[in-house]
Amino acid sequence: MAGRATLTAQEAQFVQEQRVGHLATSDEAGHPYVVPVCYAFDGERFYTPLDEKPKRVEANKLRRVRNIEARHEAALVIDRYAEDWSQLGYVFVQGHADLLAPGDALHAHALRLLRERYPQYRDMNLETQRVIVITPASVTSWGSVKAQH
Repeated sequence: MAGRATLTAQEAQFVQEQRVGHLATSDEAGHPYVVPVCYAFDGERFYTPLDEKPKRVEANKLRRVRNIEARHEAALVIDRYAEDWSQLGYVFVQGHADLLAPGDALHAHALRLLRERYPQYRDMNLETQRVIVITPASVTSWGSVKAQH
Protein backbone atom coordinates (compact mmCIF):
# COMPACT_ATOMS: atom_id res chain seq x y z
CA MET A 1 0.00 0.00 0.00
CA ALA A 2 1.45 3.29 -1.06
CA GLY A 3 0.34 6.82 -0.48
CA ARG A 4 -0.53 8.83 2.54
CA ALA A 5 -1.83 7.30 5.75
CA THR A 6 -3.80 10.26 7.10
CA LEU A 7 -7.01 11.90 6.03
CA THR A 8 -7.10 15.53 4.99
CA ALA A 9 -9.40 17.84 6.94
CA GLN A 10 -11.85 17.72 4.03
CA GLU A 11 -11.83 13.89 3.97
CA ALA A 12 -12.26 13.71 7.76
CA GLN A 13 -15.27 16.01 7.54
CA PHE A 14 -16.70 13.89 4.72
CA VAL A 15 -16.42 10.62 6.68
CA GLN A 16 -18.04 12.26 9.73
CA GLU A 17 -20.99 13.37 7.57
CA GLN A 18 -21.71 9.92 6.12
CA ARG A 19 -23.61 7.25 8.05
CA VAL A 20 -22.45 3.95 6.53
CA GLY A 21 -19.28 2.50 5.10
CA HIS A 22 -18.41 -0.73 3.30
CA LEU A 23 -15.82 -2.92 4.97
CA ALA A 24 -13.80 -5.25 2.76
CA THR A 25 -11.72 -8.12 4.11
CA SER A 26 -10.36 -11.27 2.53
CA ASP A 27 -9.70 -14.77 3.73
CA GLU A 28 -6.37 -16.62 3.75
CA ALA A 29 -6.77 -17.47 0.06
CA GLY A 30 -7.54 -13.87 -0.87
CA HIS A 31 -11.28 -14.29 -1.50
CA PRO A 32 -12.92 -10.90 -0.89
CA TYR A 33 -15.83 -10.23 1.42
CA VAL A 34 -17.67 -6.89 1.74
CA VAL A 35 -20.26 -5.86 4.30
CA PRO A 36 -21.92 -2.51 5.11
CA VAL A 37 -20.94 -1.19 8.53
CA CYS A 38 -21.58 1.58 11.00
CA TYR A 39 -18.31 3.23 12.01
CA ALA A 40 -16.70 5.95 14.06
CA PHE A 41 -13.50 7.84 13.25
CA ASP A 42 -11.34 9.54 15.87
CA GLY A 43 -8.94 11.30 13.52
CA GLU A 44 -6.51 8.37 13.52
CA ARG A 45 -8.47 5.12 13.41
CA PHE A 46 -11.82 3.75 12.30
CA TYR A 47 -13.93 1.58 14.60
CA THR A 48 -16.83 -0.71 13.82
CA PRO A 49 -18.55 -2.83 16.47
CA LEU A 50 -19.69 -6.40 16.54
CA ASP A 51 -23.16 -5.46 17.70
CA GLU A 52 -26.49 -7.05 18.57
CA LYS A 53 -28.12 -6.70 15.16
CA PRO A 54 -29.34 -10.15 14.04
CA LYS A 55 -26.65 -12.35 12.51
CA ARG A 56 -26.57 -15.94 11.26
CA VAL A 57 -23.65 -16.91 13.51
CA GLU A 58 -22.21 -15.64 16.78
CA ALA A 59 -19.99 -12.56 16.49
CA ASN A 60 -16.68 -14.41 16.88
CA LYS A 61 -17.53 -16.61 13.88
CA LEU A 62 -18.46 -13.83 11.48
CA ARG A 63 -16.56 -13.99 8.21
CA ARG A 64 -15.14 -10.47 8.67
CA VAL A 65 -13.76 -11.50 12.08
CA ARG A 66 -12.20 -14.70 10.75
CA ASN A 67 -10.70 -12.76 7.83
CA ILE A 68 -9.17 -10.13 10.09
CA GLU A 69 -7.75 -12.83 12.35
CA ALA A 70 -6.21 -14.50 9.28
CA ARG A 71 -4.81 -11.44 7.47
CA HIS A 72 -5.12 -8.26 9.58
CA GLU A 73 -5.92 -6.31 6.41
CA ALA A 74 -9.03 -4.37 5.57
CA ALA A 75 -10.35 -1.68 3.28
CA LEU A 76 -13.13 0.74 4.07
CA VAL A 77 -15.06 2.70 1.45
CA ILE A 78 -17.18 5.60 2.63
CA ASP A 79 -19.14 7.12 -0.20
CA ARG A 80 -21.90 9.51 -1.08
CA TYR A 81 -24.33 9.02 -3.91
CA ALA A 82 -26.52 11.82 -5.22
CA GLU A 83 -28.68 12.22 -8.30
CA ASP A 84 -26.63 15.36 -8.89
CA TRP A 85 -23.44 13.63 -9.95
CA SER A 86 -21.36 16.69 -9.09
CA GLN A 87 -21.95 15.60 -5.46
CA LEU A 88 -20.57 12.06 -5.88
CA GLY A 89 -17.56 11.25 -3.75
CA TYR A 90 -15.75 8.66 -1.70
CA VAL A 91 -12.91 8.10 0.71
CA PHE A 92 -11.06 4.79 0.35
CA VAL A 93 -8.96 3.58 3.28
CA GLN A 94 -6.71 0.52 3.27
CA GLY A 95 -4.99 -0.47 6.45
CA HIS A 96 -4.14 -2.73 9.31
CA ALA A 97 -7.19 -4.29 10.95
CA ASP A 98 -7.37 -5.71 14.43
CA LEU A 99 -9.93 -6.74 16.99
CA LEU A 100 -10.06 -4.82 20.25
CA ALA A 101 -10.96 -6.96 23.24
CA PRO A 102 -13.27 -5.77 26.00
CA GLY A 103 -11.17 -4.09 28.66
CA ASP A 104 -8.74 -2.56 26.15
CA ALA A 105 -8.53 1.23 26.57
CA LEU A 106 -9.20 1.73 22.85
CA HIS A 107 -12.27 -0.55 23.15
CA ALA A 108 -13.86 1.82 25.67
CA HIS A 109 -12.84 4.83 23.55
CA ALA A 110 -14.45 3.22 20.46
CA LEU A 111 -17.71 2.52 22.29
CA ARG A 112 -17.95 6.15 23.44
CA LEU A 113 -17.50 7.36 19.86
CA LEU A 114 -19.93 4.82 18.41
CA ARG A 115 -22.63 5.65 20.97
CA GLU A 116 -22.24 9.38 20.32
CA ARG A 117 -22.64 8.78 16.58
CA TYR A 118 -25.40 6.13 16.63
CA PRO A 119 -28.07 6.42 19.35
CA GLN A 120 -29.12 2.81 18.63
CA TYR A 121 -25.88 1.61 20.25
CA ARG A 122 -26.70 3.27 23.57
CA ASP A 123 -29.05 0.43 24.47
CA MET A 124 -26.85 -2.41 23.18
CA ASN A 125 -24.47 -4.41 25.33
CA LEU A 126 -21.33 -3.74 23.32
CA GLU A 127 -18.97 -4.06 26.28
CA THR A 128 -18.79 -7.86 25.90
CA GLN A 129 -18.03 -7.86 22.16
CA ARG A 130 -14.83 -7.08 20.32
CA VAL A 131 -14.55 -3.98 18.14
CA ILE A 132 -12.86 -3.89 14.75
CA VAL A 133 -10.23 -1.18 14.50
CA ILE A 134 -8.65 -0.10 11.22
CA THR A 135 -5.47 1.97 11.23
CA PRO A 136 -5.06 3.59 7.81
CA ALA A 137 -1.95 2.81 5.78
CA SER A 138 -3.26 4.32 2.53
CA VAL A 139 -5.98 6.91 1.97
CA THR A 140 -7.37 8.14 -1.33
CA SER A 141 -10.48 10.09 -2.21
CA TRP A 142 -12.39 11.05 -5.29
CA GLY A 143 -15.08 13.43 -6.37
CA SER A 144 -16.81 16.04 -4.32
CA VAL A 145 -15.40 15.10 -0.92
CA LYS A 146 -16.62 18.22 0.82
CA ALA A 147 -19.58 19.33 2.83
CA GLN A 148 -22.91 19.18 1.07
CA HIS A 149 -24.60 22.53 0.57
